[in-house]
Amino acid sequence: MQPSSKIRVGLVQLACSPGPKDNLDRAVAKIEVAARDGVTLVCLPELFTSQYFCQKEDAALFDLAEPVPGPSTEALSKIAKQYKIVIIVPIFERRTAGIYHNSIVVLDKDGSLVGLYRKMHIPDDPAYYEKFYFTPGDKGFQAISTSVGKVGTLICWDQWYPEAARLTTLQGAEMLFYPTAIGWHPSEKAQEGKAQREAWQTIQRSHAIANGVFVVSVNRIGHEKPNAGADGIEFWGSSFVCDPFGVVLAEASIDKEETLMTEVDLRRVEEVRRNWPFLRDRRVDAYGGITKRFLDQEDPGEC
Repeated sequence: MQPSSKIRVGLVQLACSPGPKDNLDRAVAKIEVAARDGVTLVCLPELFTSQYFCQKEDAALFDLAEPVPGPSTEALSKIAKQYKIVIIVPIFERRTAGIYHNSIVVLDKDGSLVGLYRKMHIPDDPAYYEKFYFTPGDKGFQAISTSVGKVGTLICWDQWYPEAARLTTLQGAEMLFYPTAIGWHPSEKAQEGKAQREAWQTIQRSHAIANGVFVVSVNRIGHEKPNAGADGIEFWGSSFVCDPFGVVLAEASIDKEETLMTEVDLRRVEEVRRNWPFLRDRRVDAYGGITKRFLDQEDPGEC
């Protein structure tokens, strides 16, 4: 039997505490509520088992990492199987001694692990010192087949790159999921905050439009400080779902924990792409320059 084109999606927007077990337990409880409300696919925020530790460089924090499979995936695999739902699980992955990744595990409704994505774009900005912790992904961009359709999984900083969204779509993804940990530096919020949050949503809506896919972005909330004297980051929540024409179907609050639930109909992908055939009209013969870091004067023939 063909899966239904209609999927009830759940976005778990959390305020993360310092304790991994507490965060996992609360995530499980929220997923169970969503599952009882008919959700068939649920996504958690980036690095949800801890506060956002990348605000500082501290080798002791590598102890937060876990293998795949490991405690989080094993606990959530049981939930996926019990409630027959697909779960997108961000994880701080310990691959081996000295190699750690910012990753996503996809669990199907039978509890099986059907996909593993490792974050490709690793930032190094004030209070986002991810290059200290994470090895760049080496599994490429993927469309992961699940019982409810093909999903593309990307993570936070990946969301600013049209190449990532495009290549994931070209693998067959109908939905792009962006687990995220993004917010304001408190000193910038008054002057830049509105524009920053709008840019974040705009770029992701543009991926939906350009590729004819649903986009699901799941953020955390709360003001997290690495130590008492630091400004920290005020995470702006605002988790949202938009359709293949960029229409926002549902959006969460800026500052409240909630599980945002909405229905998406994958037939909308076909409908939008027939009328706005951007994939059809791509000039793949003329895009050689996209693999260059920058096109210097001597390379005009590359584009």
